[in-house]
Amino acid sequence: MSLHPSRDKMSASVAVYRNIYTEDRFQQAYGSEDSADGSVRLREKLAGRCRCSRRAWLHLLRERVPIFRWLPRYRLRKWILGDTVAGLTVGILHIPQGMAFALLTSVAPIFGLYTSFFPVILYMFFGTGRHVSTGTFAVVSLMTGSVVEQLVPSPLNSTASEASDFEAQRIGVASAVALLSGIIMLCMCGLQLGFLSTYLSEPIVKAFTSAAAFHVTISQLQSMLGLRLPRHTGTFSLFKTLASVMENLPHTNMAELLISLMCLAVLVPVKEINMRYRHRLRTPIPVEILTVIVATGVAYASSLDSSYNIEIVGHIPAGFPRPRMPALHTLPDIAGDTVAITFVGYAVSVSLAMIYADKHGYSIHPNQELLAHGISNTVSSFFTCFPSSATLATTNILESAGGYTQLSGLFTSLVVLIVLLLIGPLFYFLPKAVLACINVTSLRQMFLQFQDLPELWRISKMDFMVWLVTWLSVVVLNVDLGLAIGVVFSMMTVICRTQRAGCSVLGRASNTEIYRPLEKHSKCYEVPGVKILTYNGPIYYGNRSFFREEMSRLLGLTPEKIHSWEKARKALEKREREATINTVERGIANTSFSSENDFFKSETSQSDVQAVLIDCSSVIFVDVAGARLFTQMCTECQKVGVHVYLANCNESVLKILTSSGLMNYINPQHIFVTVHDAVMYIQQQKEKPPENTTTVWV
Repeated sequence: MSLHPSRDKMSASVAVYRNIYTEDRFQQAYGSEDSADGSVRLREKLAGRCRCSRRAWLHLLRERVPIFRWLPRYRLRKWILGDTVAGLTVGILHIPQGMAFALLTSVAPIFGLYTSFFPVILYMFFGTGRHVSTGTFAVVSLMTGSVVEQLVPSPLNSTASEASDFEAQRIGVASAVALLSGIIMLCMCGLQLGFLSTYLSEPIVKAFTSAAAFHVTISQLQSMLGLRLPRHTGTFSLFKTLASVMENLPHTNMAELLISLMCLAVLVPVKEINMRYRHRLRTPIPVEILTVIVATGVAYASSLDSSYNIEIVGHIPAGFPRPRMPALHTLPDIAGDTVAITFVGYAVSVSLAMIYADKHGYSIHPNQELLAHGISNTVSSFFTCFPSSATLATTNILESAGGYTQLSGLFTSLVVLIVLLLIGPLFYFLPKAVLACINVTSLRQMFLQFQDLPELWRISKMDFMVWLVTWLSVVVLNVDLGLAIGVVFSMMTVICRTQRAGCSVLGRASNTEIYRPLEKHSKCYEVPGVKILTYNGPIYYGNRSFFREEMSRLLGLTPEKIHSWEKARKALEKREREATINTVERGIANTSFSSENDFFKSETSQSDVQAVLIDCSSVIFVDVAGARLFTQMCTECQKVGVHVYLANCNESVLKILTSSGLMNYINPQHIFVTVHDAVMYIQQQKEKPPENTTTVWV
């Protein structure tokens, strides 16, 4: 018994007494404008885009160089302090991380400082992420270092001049990767392909970065232990490096091991304090730069390099880098790896930008981000920089330190510039083991992503499988190959979901226009004589067989039953012809014949379904194969005397169905705007007297 009779009356009146809309009737009343007007509008838009005016030029300048849009509206008193503090804090962190990540790239530490300067300045002009910190990133540096090691392997013994030439070759290859990566991004921006970053889903990115952290950690073990070992690349590189380290453990330099343990004992607890009390600390404790300064002073005072054969950074030239052409002859050899590096760098950058944009209430433009990072990598490559991207650690620090706008990048670059011009040579005695420890401890956030796995399993087991497959592929095989396998597996899961989309029977909730699946809503009832079906996915060549099987199962349209219905139809037609002849010969007037549906029911006694209504609201698209399948199903239903109705077709689906000739097999008046309109129409038709009564006058 209803507690709200007025509501029941209202819902009943809405359900019964409103107008019924077919698609044709709806188009006549509320239809869209014709194609001619659309083509005129399209011509006007194209003409408007081709016009050049001062206003249009300024608009384009603000769109492509966002600093001209946000800088005039900069709130100096409110934002300058936060941007200054955040920029200086991140700049201090860039110094040790830039040198450390340069070791991952297999180039001299000074080039890491260059990469921490130029991309930051360029992104400030062209980027749309207010809280994004660009520069060196561990995963991108590791992938670039694999390319450098493949093309310029480490020599066993070399003189000073040979070592200088060797470093020039390596940075030439790394700069060529940056140049090609920037060109790829600029081409993607020109083609408006910013949406491609969506193919690297969140489980893929998190699994990839987490697995890459293991590669970074294992690759740094030899520096932390003081071992001089060649760097392994290619498939199974992690296990090859680990086996090589284990084999050479007896040759560990105890002094470098002690330095590494002391650095870890300082870095790990302080970083934990920074993380736990980040809301109370105005700026995080700059433990990395403090460790670098102390370690450099101790190494200089104790002459650790000569006394204990400790590997140090060595000469760091002071001054601004001279422009230098990248190693263009290596572009064909690095093309494949650079594509993977480009996608990883862009995906991480856009993901970080969107996370903080959603948190602070502004928007990110993916194509403009492509332009910003493309220009950053392209221009920086001519100043001996390797590929850059947004970084996890510095972006988090920039936001927590109170940064407001991209202007914080100006203060970050000023700190790095001071080090380049004045302070750089003072790091001559810095042990490389310290930089290796900074590399390992900077990966803390990536390792902590394992904590998300239980929640991911609870939310989506399919996404959990994508995470697991990507992680195992990257760890076991290699960084770039594992990423490709993760993307392919993720795409396959999407294909499997569309191929096996759910098909169900809908029932109506009492006194409403609401229709829900019967297996999930026991209080909904099936409309008598009408089988309402819905398919939750597209209908295309990949899943047409499954769609046909599901529809045939729910309708009971097996080939045997269709054959028996055809035989019954032929028998009915023969009986009608014989009855007509006998009636005319005997002079019997006004003889009525039963309808085909009544005859079929008496013959089969299988089902009382007189109409099939297909709810197309979840069918997002249909291809030619799917449209032909619709036609075939309509033909089969007509053979058994069942009419087919469609409802909730979107315009693209309806256009394809119409163009494929479906209207030759289905009445255009049987296509409705909503499921309820179709049900009301079918019930009205059932209440009408039969029109197929045959009367013969003699």
